[in-house]
Amino acid sequence: MRTRHLLMLLSLLTLVVTGCSSADATNPAGTGVQPGADVLSGLTEDEALANLLPADVRAAGVVKFGSSVGGQPPSSFYAEDNRTVLGQDVDLAEAVGRLLGVRIEREVAAFEVILPALGSGKYQVGTGNFGVTEARKKTIDFVTYINDGQGFAVRADDTRLTGVHDLRELCGLRIGTGAGTTFEATLEKEKHVCPDAGKPAYEVLSFAENAAIYLGLQQRHIDVVMSTINGLRHAAANQPNLKFLNEFKRLDVGFAFRKGSPLAPAFQAAVNRLVKDGTYLRILEKWGTEDSAIPESLISPPEHA
Repeated sequence: MRTRHLLMLLSLLTLVVTGCSSADATNPAGTGVQPGADVLSGLTEDEALANLLPADVRAAGVVKFGSSVGGQPPSSFYAEDNRTVLGQDVDLAEAVGRLLGVRIEREVAAFEVILPALGSGKYQVGTGNFGVTEARKKTIDFVTYINDGQGFAVRADDTRLTGVHDLRELCGLRIGTGAGTTFEATLEKEKHVCPDAGKPAYEVLSFAENAAIYLGLQQRHIDVVMSTINGLRHAAANQPNLKFLNEFKRLDVGFAFRKGSPLAPAFQAAVNRLVKDGTYLRILEKWGTEDSAIPESLISPPEHA
């Protein structure tokens, strides 16, 4: 069944992407998002911070990023030219790069391949709204920069759910989510809860593209979407017939590195400098995520209970 749904949704994905105007993605109304705001002016290299970088990285003057790019703000998305990547992740990375005196060299990659590619050395840093979990911390280090997490959304005309506070409320429903995400991992790990309660199991449908998930929801091939809190709130404010239900679990989000990477302390110090001088809050205000601000950046903190 999953394969049939996947082929059906992917065949319609082009219609969704081309049918939504780029103006809607880059200049959304009513969410406080201001893509054109300049919040990085005046940021220059801080020698004390730059000295925290490994000598070879500082000499090269470049850090290679693997980045997952979504279809909408606030995390990351494409501008009207369909090439330029914008978003909160981009601004934070650029701000850190300026303080460290390095250029960010970004390669767009599928969400699920970025973390493994850090271990192989293909990328030095990964971005894609990666939540800090104990499972990921076994092979990955994180430098936190925002508190986001897991949430749910449904069609606005669907009255079956008013909120999801226990996964048993999803029994018998089809849940659309991103491949390789904490959402998929949570749903798959707890899939037994419905049969254990004598109820029909929920079905997990995983996709590489957010547009396919939202299309599936509106086409009624999916009943519920599980995704990022900030992403769902933005989508609900800008997409017709979409309703944000509730937060399910908060997670710290951070820059991802291979375990033990010497880059992590330099990135942490740079993020904390941005917090201290006010640039951090200006970036979050630009993308309407100031409610998700963290007081300080940490390296691989415990996963939120």
